[in-house]
Amino acid sequence: MRKIWPFSLSFLFFAGVAFVMPFMVLYYQGLGFNGAQIGVLVGLAPLITLFSTPLWTGLADATRRHRLFMSLALLAGAVVISILPFARAYGAVVALIVSYTVFFSPVSAFADSATMYMLAGQKEMYGRIRVGGTLGFGLAATLAGFLVQGYGLKFAFWGGGLLFFLAFLVSQKLVHNPAMGAATPKMGALVLLKNRRWQFFLSLALAGGLASSVTNSYLFPYMKDLGASEGLMGMALTIGVLSEIPVFFYGNRLLKRFKSRQLLNVALAITGIRLLALSFSTSPALVLLTQLLNGASFSAMWMSGVSYADENAPAGMSASAQGLFGATVYGFGAAIGGFAGGLLLERLGGHGLYLVFGLIVLATILIVSLVESRFQDD
Repeated sequence: MRKIWPFSLSFLFFAGVAFVMPFMVLYYQGLGFNGAQIGVLVGLAPLITLFSTPLWTGLADATRRHRLFMSLALLAGAVVISILPFARAYGAVVALIVSYTVFFSPVSAFADSATMYMLAGQKEMYGRIRVGGTLGFGLAATLAGFLVQGYGLKFAFWGGGLLFFLAFLVSQKLVHNPAMGAATPKMGALVLLKNRRWQFFLSLALAGGLASSVTNSYLFPYMKDLGASEGLMGMALTIGVLSEIPVFFYGNRLLKRFKSRQLLNVALAITGIRLLALSFSTSPALVLLTQLLNGASFSAMWMSGVSYADENAPAGMSASAQGLFGATVYGFGAAIGGFAGGLLLERLGGHGLYLVFGLIVLATILIVSLVESRFQDD
């Protein structure tokens, strides 16, 4: 019974994300914003995440008020995202996106930290919980696509707000680690950042964040340029998330076979290949085929990253560890991907965008592996 609550939260949370995230850039384009403005909006949110997520998770670890901060984050996200469709001016949109990101960014870290704690001696079963998010995202993605096609973008944001509110209700059933963490939120992040093992790990997480950003934020505009309809865009998301199910479901076996760090390297290598495949796609049908790699790329990357962060978190700093990992992926990595992606999409198109980032991801794996092996030899 304890597992049903984190599973349900994951389902509702990622269903809400499926309603909101893929349609952001289309919303910005519909308001007439140019490439530079869109790049700022896409890059600004993750840049804020880089600071706000470690702040909230560190504060929660220090005060042991995880449920309070998580509840505030979900409620604030539900309210702000429901208001967003009424904004038209660039300044108003920026203000709402900043508010949304500041409060909403730590939700995933809180959920993962609580999930790992509630699993106790079965932490390798995290994938079975996280598959709830895959199912929620997959089911909601197609529904959102057809709702937007039939009734407009505003229904994407209103649907997302409703789902985030339902996630808030379920979150009250989660149990968080009661151990006292670092003395201050800032100290928790610094302890991890000074650790060489964490530095190598976060470098790889950064590459995963770059890939996630350009895929999540610019896939729909790329498909639009290739002639895809909104319904086909929603189908692309559904195919992608369905490919996650076997990876998450059998995640315990993958982690036992590869261990968390090795699995992270494998997942990022597949991610780089996936981006290169996207760069050579010439039709929406080919994009749908590349979506089959989503499970072996993003899902395996996230599952291995959460596991590694939990395994290497100091006592009482589980939320801080997950927050730093999440901030690197959805903060620093996504910020770079968002800023650069908007400009590359405008200047090089989707083909050039995905070619550049695919090469960056593969190069990062090679460089980190070489540098890490040198330190091990020393």
